[in-house]
Amino acid sequence: MSKVFAVNAGSSSLKFKLYEMPEEKIICSGLIERIGEPQGKFILKQPGKENIELERPFEDHSVAVNLLLESLLKEGIVKKLEEIKGVGHRIVQGGHYFADSAIFNDETEKIIASLIPLAPLHNAAHLIGYNAFKKALPEVGQIAVFDTAFHQTMAPEDYMYACPYEYYEKYMVRRYGAHGTSHKYLAETALKYLDGKKNARIISCHIGSGASLCAIKDGKCVATSMGLTPLAGIMMGTRTGDIDPSVMPYLVKCTGKSAEELYQEFNKKSGLLGISGISNDTRDVYAAAKNGNKRAQLAIDMYIRRIADYIGQYYVRLGGCDLIIFSAGVGENGAEYRELICDELKDAFSIQISKALNDEMIRGKEGIISTIDSKIKVVVIPTDEEVMIARDIVRLLHV
Repeated sequence: MSKVFAVNAGSSSLKFKLYEMPEEKIICSGLIERIGEPQGKFILKQPGKENIELERPFEDHSVAVNLLLESLLKEGIVKKLEEIKGVGHRIVQGGHYFADSAIFNDETEKIIASLIPLAPLHNAAHLIGYNAFKKALPEVGQIAVFDTAFHQTMAPEDYMYACPYEYYEKYMVRRYGAHGTSHKYLAETALKYLDGKKNARIISCHIGSGASLCAIKDGKCVATSMGLTPLAGIMMGTRTGDIDPSVMPYLVKCTGKSAEELYQEFNKKSGLLGISGISNDTRDVYAAAKNGNKRAQLAIDMYIRRIADYIGQYYVRLGGCDLIIFSAGVGENGAEYRELICDELKDAFSIQISKALNDEMIRGKEGIISTIDSKIKVVVIPTDEEVMIARDIVRLLHV
């Protein structure tokens, strides 16, 4: 048995889960947020115990990591830090360099740093987290688990953009996708619903505030909706999803705003929020629509249509579909949204879902929601990116 950390470091935050492996038992989890601000917050969760919460300043990520490790000792979660055998970090952007997770070394760190322009808010923060753990636990091996790795099996005709080829050669402009660790987990977990079928065709829908779809054949990604950045694909909580590129220069002329200002609006003030004018939260938008708000209803109609359109596209790309998976915040808990999406698809693909089963599959429940008459099986599978990180720590570090 060994204890390993799955870590997701943001520019001012640090999320973590400590696992006992190979049992995949969660020992503790938590969050340190507002790092670098005058007052930060630390939350430590242990199964069956009250949460520990502490507010204090965290000067940087190293201070945050040190407090975390001190808390593990203080609470008796570990008797000594040597019990921790590995740390795995979620890394958003691995470019075309990584088709699998990788052991952190100087070369890995250098490549991740070189990709900061493709993920400026993420890769730099992930490296800060890596270096904080390296300083605190210098003898412990660390690995990088890339959101983009699972999508490296796409063919050039699926990942290339039809802009001048030199932009791909010089600047690596292409589709990379995201949520790859989640889509990989869903593809592996889905095998039990496929009755041993070989070359299974799966469409996985990771639908949260950020959202992406993935077409999977025989366990490998053949297409995914996010692009060079997570802005592309379906409409999301605050992101536009796919949009005519000419909208940008047109609005620059019309509004006097800079391209950067509009880019930030496309990322943070668009999607469900931008159309409804109410919220980026699907629950708030749904409640408003039920109360007769026309913009909220339009937002929902657009949201459902965009998701259904991508499912239809991936049905063609795969030459059919054996299984549709719903996952992530909305996919796992938004029964009404799942019903609306499947209703949009039912005439074309003869999909039928059970309202009773659909309504039941919330709050972490996993299972089939389609009826026996449905031509395509539909399931809800709660995603677990952290356990994938823990598994890769064991696999790569042999702990």
